[in-house]
Amino acid sequence: MSLNMIKLCVGISSVDELVSYRQRHSYTRDGFDGPVHIHRTRMRPRRSAEIVMGGSLYWVIRGAIQCRQTIVALEPATDSEGRSCCDIVMAPDIVRTVPFPKRPFQGWRYLPAKDAPADLAPGGEGEADARIAAELADLGLI
Repeated sequence: MSLNMIKLCVGISSVDELVSYRQRHSYTRDGFDGPVHIHRTRMRPRRSAEIVMGGSLYWVIRGAIQCRQTIVALEPATDSEGRSCCDIVMAPDIVRTVPFPKRPFQGWRYLPAKDAPADLAPGGEGEADARIAAELADLGLI
């Protein structure tokens, strides 16, 4: 069974804004077919083998898990100050999920597959429901 990660999407106020940002900031890397998205984090997950076996990074936007991206690799990296860090390499597709309220936290957390919110069908009724649920979460009602 795969293991997921969950992270706050700081500075982004909607899934549409994340999609727009990711379209402007995709990368090509040796060993990957097509563009990928990269998110750098300080610590490498200890359970990385479980994550790269089909896990996703679930994004918390405005107090709710709202979407995910499939993790294709976790690569060691070095930041601009020479410190070790980890690049989370993700597929470019952003999949909307059923909104699920989540309180703020620092860094990232593991998210077992059994606790992950379900995906929404693209362009279906679920997207409208997701937008309404996100507005209700903004108001603190869910």
